[in-house]
Amino acid sequence: MTTDVDTVIVGAGAGGLVAALAATDAGGTAVVVEKLDRAGGNSALSTGSIPGAGTRWQAEAGIDDGPGTFAADLLRQSGPHEAEHLTRRLAATSAGLVEWLVDAHEIDLRLITDYKHVGHSRPRLHAPQSRKGDALVRDLLAACRRADVLVLLNSPVRGVLAEDGHVAGVTIEGDRVARYDLRSSSVILAANGYAANKRLVERWAPDVVAAEYFGAHGSTGEAIEWGTVLGAQLANIGAYQGYAAVAYPHGSLLTWTTVEKGGFLVDRAGRRFGDESWGYSGYAAKVLAADRPSYVVFDAAIRDAAAAHEEEFRELVAMGGVRECAGTAELAAFIGCDPAEMERTLTAAQAAAAGDRPDEFGRTDFGNGPLRPPYAISRTVPGLFHTQGGLQVDEDARVLRPDGSAIAGLYAVGGTAAGVSGRAGGGGYSSGSGLLAAAGLGAVAGRHAASSVPAR
Repeated sequence: MTTDVDTVIVGAGAGGLVAALAATDAGGTAVVVEKLDRAGGNSALSTGSIPGAGTRWQAEAGIDDGPGTFAADLLRQSGPHEAEHLTRRLAATSAGLVEWLVDAHEIDLRLITDYKHVGHSRPRLHAPQSRKGDALVRDLLAACRRADVLVLLNSPVRGVLAEDGHVAGVTIEGDRVARYDLRSSSVILAANGYAANKRLVERWAPDVVAAEYFGAHGSTGEAIEWGTVLGAQLANIGAYQGYAAVAYPHGSLLTWTTVEKGGFLVDRAGRRFGDESWGYSGYAAKVLAADRPSYVVFDAAIRDAAAAHEEEFRELVAMGGVRECAGTAELAAFIGCDPAEMERTLTAAQAAAAGDRPDEFGRTDFGNGPLRPPYAISRTVPGLFHTQGGLQVDEDARVLRPDGSAIAGLYAVGGTAAGVSGRAGGGGYSSGSGLLAAAGLGAVAGRHAASSVPAR
């Protein structure tokens, strides 16, 4: 079969860019095609945090961690699901992934030690200094340029070519490019999931269809549909990552650190409505069912500590997305609720955080303990960011049919593949799981695809 390149990678987010670096490191050639006019996708909208268990930075910080602990954490958060083999594979390769990105490709990733975040029993998230995903994407694009990887923007893929039961490339056609076939020995689908496609959300994740979407516009699910046309099996298709506290009307994330350190959410009546320690993704459905909008109540000490480490939150504070309040009367005025109700809510939460009485919703971890004045508050709405289910793949990221056989030459990573966040819903999501499935499977897929190129 005549080819233009060894591997075509569809999607220029972290998964696709990492796959290209892995493929070229393994001696192959790769082209990344992206339908939009800029790279990044959901990776650019994230905090850029990739979990790695057993890295040398953890060892230097005295953190005892490893793949077994990491896999157990992920499965405890997710519950049983249809891709547990990926949980173990990604946990086992996570430390090597982070160290390879830093050492071989100069990606700026630093261990976060000021919090563990949702689903993790150890600090194991590694992120850019700014904790912004666009910094991660910039570093990956620079690494691709150094590796002579061509990244084609404004190049929408219309379908996957297949000949004699083997993938043979992709067809590209768009407003700015004439239709042509880009032929290859393998195709890696790294086009994220379907969260920007209301039709598919209603079909596969109907419990979150009412949530406002805050993810990348390109996550419209066509790559998953191409896979099913070729006979692929779907797995964990109803799983997603929601976010319980998107600052309104600013549209940026109110860092969940504010909640982990002791903050809580209230409705427009000033009442709490659940156990916030479920995590930002799992709690999003709870907020959807409440009387929106919601408000996150924390204190100025938490605000200042989070702003010192998290650039996006610092920007939100500067934009006025966080209001400082001297006491409950000001909190109530901001919400527009009964001051007596706000006082009852705060008093009950303070008592639970101090251990004086059980929390009415069962929360046991209030971070720093009781909040202290001056307080801080932000108006928020729940949102959907990306889906976590897709095409079933094996430990080498090869797309599988229902009978377990691989579709020759076809790989899927990140949101296009079955994720590790449970069968359905948002409660199984651990922080960084999206980038773990993107970058982790991207590295696995790129290496395997390069090793499978027929001899010339």
